Amino acid sequence: MTSTRTTETSRSPELRLTLKALGGLRADLFHDAFAYRPLPRMDVGRGPVRFLPERIRVHAGLLPHVLVGFLAFIVFMLGYEQVHHAFGPVVAVYACAPAAVVLLTLVRPVLAFWASLTATPFLVYLGGSGDGWPWPPNMFLTHLVVLVVVALRTRPRAAGWMWLITAAYAFLVSFGLSHGYDTDAPQLLFTAALFLLVVAMRQVRRDAAREVTAQQTVTEAERSRRTLLEERTTIARELHDVVAHHMSVVAIQAEAAPYRVENPPPELEQAFVTIRENAVAALTELRRILGVVRAEDYEAPDAPQPTLADLDALLANVREAGLDVERTVTGAVRELPQGVELSAYRIVQEALSNVLRHAPGAAARVEIGYVLGGLGLRIANGPARGLVKQSPGAGHGITGMRERVTMLGGEMTAEPTEDGGYEVTVFVPVSRDREEPQP
Repeated sequence: MTSTRTTETSRSPELRLTLKALGGLRADLFHDAFAYRPLPRMDVGRGPVRFLPERIRVHAGLLPHVLVGFLAFIVFMLGYEQVHHAFGPVVAVYACAPAAVVLLTLVRPVLAFWASLTATPFLVYLGGSGDGWPWPPNMFLTHLVVLVVVALRTRPRAAGWMWLITAAYAFLVSFGLSHGYDTDAPQLLFTAALFLLVVAMRQVRRDAAREVTAQQTVTEAERSRRTLLEERTTIARELHDVVAHHMSVVAIQAEAAPYRVENPPPELEQAFVTIRENAVAALTELRRILGVVRAEDYEAPDAPQPTLADLDALLANVREAGLDVERTVTGAVRELPQGVELSAYRIVQEALSNVLRHAPGAAARVEIGYVLGGLGLRIANGPARGLVKQSPGAGHGITGMRERVTMLGGEMTAEPTEDGGYEVTVFVPVSRDREEPQP
């Protein structure tokens, strides 16, 4: 009998948690500690900075860099004030080294933390320990600045690790090497904890907001995709019914045609039989392939699909709903392919529905143009009137219209008008050989 336990599963939960924590410490403060990570410019498009004049806002992105430089100058002045009476090289090292550590946070933040921690005992020895143990005033401020800046540039977990390492150093030095000096470690640890807590809360909130924004973006993309698929499914259902109706008519006419000719030759009968068989086979294949887009509760309509000839009934319905609409027809009215007629009817129907939802009280105009190369549609409305509240839509209307127009190889524009209304224009090309023959 073989054992299925691996090294990972055989470890205790406490050991796995400890190893995971140590792995986080290594990833945050040891891995790529010398990495070059220059501080990016501040985003001037958000916050109060965006209200500044353009000439000033261009340079406002460098405010974080200026602030760090100003803090480095303060650290330098503190160090110089402590040892300005000492020997020249001592003054230079004692005053300049902490300032350089602060400036190092601009390009190598993690390295700046280790530099601040390791430089402290040497500078204490160099400047004397009378002004603070184990952090003299200039290093006290230096380490606080480094902790805050590095925490802002990393993750909240790194801030926790930096505070724990600082606390371990303070405990070792304060209680092991104090030699009777009063320690300022509690003050540093308490102040650092407050600052780091604020920084961590800010980062958690920022990450949460970023996550919500990303999730909203994904949700919006999924919603748009679902809307597009729903509209395509609706179009496929309608076209399935249209094509199925035509194929059924072809099969019926091919079956009845031989009986309308007296003594038809065998070749003609066989040709009609072949036409009928192909029509039935095509209809069966069409139902098998396109039938998958039907919902389980979908039933094919008993009545034919609507065409432009049914627009009068549609306009009467929207007038009863309170929409003042007029129709204008130009060109020679002729019968177009049923798919074009159906799509044109649905486009007008959806455009008028959008007017009812988004521009209550507005007047609308429907223009239909029969031209030599196809069919033109224009549905325009004025601005909303009155105090009727607009109804938010699901975003399907424009998407569905574009899908229908694209399917027919046409062009469409949908945009606001100068008077505050909205306009939808469509052109669907229809060649002469595709037009329905007149009865």
